[in-house]
Amino acid sequence: MFLSESVTEGHPDKLCDQISDAIVDRFLQHDPLARIRAECAAACSIVYIAARFASPAMVDITHLARQVIDQVGYRDSTFSSRTCSIITSIQEEPQNATQRFDENSLDDAELNRITAQDQAAVFGFACRQTAAFLPLPIWLAHRLARRLSAVRFQKLLPYLAPDGKTQVGIEFRERRPYRIHSITLLTSHHGSAPVPDKLAADLRETVIAPVFQDELLRPDERTRIYINPNGPVLDGGPALHAGLTGRKTAVDTYGEYSRNSGNALSGKDPLRIDRIGTYAARYAAKNLVAGGLADECEVQLSYTIGLAAPASVQVETFGTGRLDDEDLARLVQEVFDFRPAAILRRFNLRRLPQALPGGFYRKLAAYGQIGRMDMGLPWERTDLAPALRHMTNS
Repeated sequence: MFLSESVTEGHPDKLCDQISDAIVDRFLQHDPLARIRAECAAACSIVYIAARFASPAMVDITHLARQVIDQVGYRDSTFSSRTCSIITSIQEEPQNATQRFDENSLDDAELNRITAQDQAAVFGFACRQTAAFLPLPIWLAHRLARRLSAVRFQKLLPYLAPDGKTQVGIEFRERRPYRIHSITLLTSHHGSAPVPDKLAADLRETVIAPVFQDELLRPDERTRIYINPNGPVLDGGPALHAGLTGRKTAVDTYGEYSRNSGNALSGKDPLRIDRIGTYAARYAAKNLVAGGLADECEVQLSYTIGLAAPASVQVETFGTGRLDDEDLARLVQEVFDFRPAAILRRFNLRRLPQALPGGFYRKLAAYGQIGRMDMGLPWERTDLAPALRHMTNS
C-alpha cells in the first residue's frame, strides 16, 4: 500500500509557493540575469514575504502578492487579497558580474567556471506506471486536486472555497499498481456547511467520476472513499492553518514514492542548483525509462560548492535495468551535461518567464513541478531516449 497527496492552489503552502514563484517570474521578465530568492509565510490575515535580489529591476512585491491571492480566489472576510496585511523584508544585494553571464555564448571552458554555489543532493525519478512517467498515486492525487479546483472555478459547486487536499492510496503487487485502496478529498466551503451526504454525492459526481473515467485502474466496490472525514471545513486557507514556501516538496515531485532532496523548489532563481539540478535529474531518469533501459529509474546528483559538474552521479533501477546500475551511471554522465550553466542553456530557464504569458515558475508552483503534461516542460522531453537506446545496442 502506498499513499500520496496533492493540494489545490488555495492550500496555504501552495499559496506561498505561488507568491514566491510569481516574484521570481517578475524579476526574470524584467531582467533574465537577475538573482532572486523569495520566501513567504501566511497565517490568519497576515502574509510575510522575505526577498533578496541582485538586479537593476524593481518589482512591486506587495502588489504582486495581492494579485496572486486574488487570482487564487481569496476574497472573503476571513482572508482577502484586499484587506490582508502584507509585511515585507526586502534586501538588495550587490550585482556580481561573474553571475551575470549569457550561458548561450559560453564555450566549454567557460561553462566549467560557472560552479555550484550550494551543496545539494538532488533526485530524479521516472517509471512506467503512467503516461507521464510518474508513480500512479501522485498522478491520481494531482488529477483529483486539479479537478477539485476546476469545479470551483467553473462554479459547478459554487459553495467550494479555494483550500483543498486530495489523497490516493494504491495497492501494489510486485511493484505494480494492483487496485485503488482509498480516495480522500478534503475541501473547504463558504457559508453554512452542505449536508454531508449532499457534499459526498456532489464530489463523487463532479470530481471523482470524471477523473477516473479514462483511467485503466478505477475504484472498485472495496475502495474506501472519504470526503471531509473530520467534518465541515469553513473557509479554510490561512485563516485556518498557516502556509510556508517549500513545505510541499513531496507534492512538487514524486509524492514520496521516490526520494527528494527536501529543499524547496519555489522561490529560487534558475542558478540555484537544488532547483535546476532536480529538473536535470528528472530529465535523465525519464529518458532512460523512455529509451527502454529500465522500467523504474532514480538518478541522484551530488553537488558541492565550487565545482561545476556533480561530484557523484548514481543510478538505481530497482532491479529493472537492462544494464548494471554502474554502467547506466557511466552512460548518463556521457550523454547528459549536469553543469549549472549547461542546464540553464539546455532548458532556457532564465528566459521562459518572458516567453510564456502570465509567467512560467508560478504555473509550476501548483500541481507538481515534475510530470506536467500541460506545459511542455523542457525537462519532460524524451529527445535523448533514441540516442541512449542506440548506444546501449551498439
